[in-house]
Amino acid sequence: MDSQQSSNPVPWHLLPDNASLGASGQLLIGGCDTLELAAQFGTPVFVYDEDHLRARCREAVESFGSHATYAAKAFHCRAMARLAYEEGMSIDVATGGELHIALSAGVPADRLVMHGNNKSVQELKMAMAAGVARIVVDSFDEMDRIERLVPEGEDGPKVLLRVTPGVEAHTHEFISTGQNDSKFGFTVSTGLAKKAVDRAVASPNMQLVGIHAHIGSQVFRAESFAAAVEVLAEFSNPLGLPELVVGGGLGVAYVAGEEAPTIGQWAKILLDGAAAAGVGATIGIEPGRSIAAAAAVTLYTVGTIKELKGIRTYVAVDGGMSDNPRPVLYGSGYETFLAKDVAADRPKQVRVVGKHCESGDLLVREGYLPESVGVGDVLATPVTGAYGHSMGSNYNKVLRPPVVFCSDGDARLVVRRETFDDLLATDEG
Repeated sequence: MDSQQSSNPVPWHLLPDNASLGASGQLLIGGCDTLELAAQFGTPVFVYDEDHLRARCREAVESFGSHATYAAKAFHCRAMARLAYEEGMSIDVATGGELHIALSAGVPADRLVMHGNNKSVQELKMAMAAGVARIVVDSFDEMDRIERLVPEGEDGPKVLLRVTPGVEAHTHEFISTGQNDSKFGFTVSTGLAKKAVDRAVASPNMQLVGIHAHIGSQVFRAESFAAAVEVLAEFSNPLGLPELVVGGGLGVAYVAGEEAPTIGQWAKILLDGAAAAGVGATIGIEPGRSIAAAAAVTLYTVGTIKELKGIRTYVAVDGGMSDNPRPVLYGSGYETFLAKDVAADRPKQVRVVGKHCESGDLLVREGYLPESVGVGDVLATPVTGAYGHSMGSNYNKVLRPPVVFCSDGDARLVVRRETFDDLLATDEG
């Protein structure tokens, strides 16, 4: 990204659907003034455009019905689980904790799918006792666990077998999951997937209803999805199973110059590919990032500005890797701007850093801000609705931020900020 392009105002398409400008040029989300939100709820704070979330859910459901399954790992709390279900989506959960939150939100168990590459006995018991719609089986060891848990004479759970189709997703290695060298699933090329099918079919303790695959996350190349469907069809068509789930992974734009297919465009690629490959099974998807990411911005307060002449300018804010670890984990890029003047040019090159005791505590490695940036300003980073709150931590015993949903001028707190006493809740002294 060249400096001339970066000095322009933040690209509007990176902001939530219902972002607008206030009377003084400040950012409004869902009709709510972000400067007022920062004052009311403090910073850092995740601010979501609720109607943006609902629109993305509806877009997925339009093509796949209840087989559009929201990937809770992207962003999960009771309000989000309830919203996705209200809009017609099912929900996939990958741990006992995610399952507990979804159930406590009132989502029926028969609209939940249990994932995970190393589900514990306790998690499998929880899922089976609740009556989840599907368990995605990831290993022969997991088959052993399920078979031991099903009482004699009772029907076992309905399961999908996760296979690795050997498709390179062209994304970061940590979020690429469909290649043969993966901790997930049964590989097609080695014959393990066929062995898993044979065992599941023969088992009296599980009901095999379909095949599942997921090639990776933050994938922009449509041909990667088309290739995955083709490989999966070759494997799954002869089995005659009623369901084929092709996972999620649709990428989203984070910085200027990036573009990604819409959910509708992605759906057409998948459904056209399935039809061309002769797939007779019902196709399911599991979007997460493409539902939640662009729906939110994170607001911070600038605390320190350090000008190192001839080197760089550091702008330190009151959050960091504890509320957005993606830049540290994946080298992910973000835009940054001042919430008080969204349309301002951003000629000042900066590195936005957090407050943690790590030199690697970066939020925006190469960012741009107005020259006027000063201590006390509210700084915003867009496209933070996925894998920020959900991957957050208490490193340095920071308090995890609140989450606010905004719609039609109303801001509601859906996750409160932690307190210092919360830090002691599990500390036995």
